[in-house]
Amino acid sequence: MRGVQASDFDFQLPLELIAQRPLPERAASRLLVLDPSTESGQGGSVAVTDALIRSFPRFVEAGDLLVFNDTRVIPARLHGRKSSGGTVEMLLERPLEGVEALLHMRASKPLRSGEVVLTAGGEIIVVGRDEDLFHVRLPAPAVEFFVTYGEVPLPPYIERTPDADDLERYQSVLARVPGAVAAPTASLHFDEALLAVLEARGVKRTIITLHVGAGTFQPLRSDRIGDHVMHAEWAEVPAAACDAINAARAAGHRVIAIGTTVVRALESAALVIEGTIAPWTGMTRIFITPGFHWRTVDALLTNFHLPRSTLLMLVSSFVGRDTVLSAYAHAVAQRYRFFSYGDAMFITRRIGA
Repeated sequence: MRGVQASDFDFQLPLELIAQRPLPERAASRLLVLDPSTESGQGGSVAVTDALIRSFPRFVEAGDLLVFNDTRVIPARLHGRKSSGGTVEMLLERPLEGVEALLHMRASKPLRSGEVVLTAGGEIIVVGRDEDLFHVRLPAPAVEFFVTYGEVPLPPYIERTPDADDLERYQSVLARVPGAVAAPTASLHFDEALLAVLEARGVKRTIITLHVGAGTFQPLRSDRIGDHVMHAEWAEVPAAACDAINAARAAGHRVIAIGTTVVRALESAALVIEGTIAPWTGMTRIFITPGFHWRTVDALLTNFHLPRSTLLMLVSSFVGRDTVLSAYAHAVAQRYRFFSYGDAMFITRRIGA
């Protein structure tokens, strides 16, 4: 039988549904609720419920545990020029020790080892290559340098330049640890008022850290999923999060990931010691596709993802490809807003997935 292909996760998306700006209020987004335990009665298909993010507390219970990613987006995009005058666009992928880093770099002609790129903050020296990335030496430690001289790196499908609103809105209210190139977008829907309502309802909260890299937007380069090399991202699952997860499980409550970055961190940690969750820090290249054995996450709040993307495959692993694509078709028909500044889905994992 033919294996799972990237084309199995394609769908038609009108371009006008790609959200170019955030709504005036964080919690004003729409919410599509997908629960495999309920069926519509139409051929056994899963029923969907159209709701609002503000009504999210209706779909969780006292004792449920929400896990957020507290990474903070840094202004990771930078422009410079070669000594010849050619322009260079740079995007920080990962800080390294000292003043070194891995960058995405785009120029009219290939950059060579030893080449110097001039920026407002000083010279960036190309040390070499690391797969698709450039290993460089900066004038200062990477986070410090880009915070001072960089700009907000909006996703490639947002076709405008960043403005002052993006400095605040492309950042979760829980963001604490600088290092991400892209926002963990599911958490962008939460404001202080919604968090307070959830807390009053008895819903618990904990945090992990995963620094989202630009590789999150990397398309698959062939239809063969097995050929795809997943990008690496740094993550930390602290002891406090593990204690909260183990306590929730022991009490029979759900562990709810707020975003796919949380899923990647938790399931990576759970792979270290099968059947348990323990403190873990490291680089993850986990690639979650249908057939994945879930160990930690019971439910997921997530935005709508790109066609043929690794994140759409992750969500499909949670409840099944046909169920997800059917929900996406409903979202398109109902004019939901897609991607980073768009609306969200709340999904309960299918038993046995």
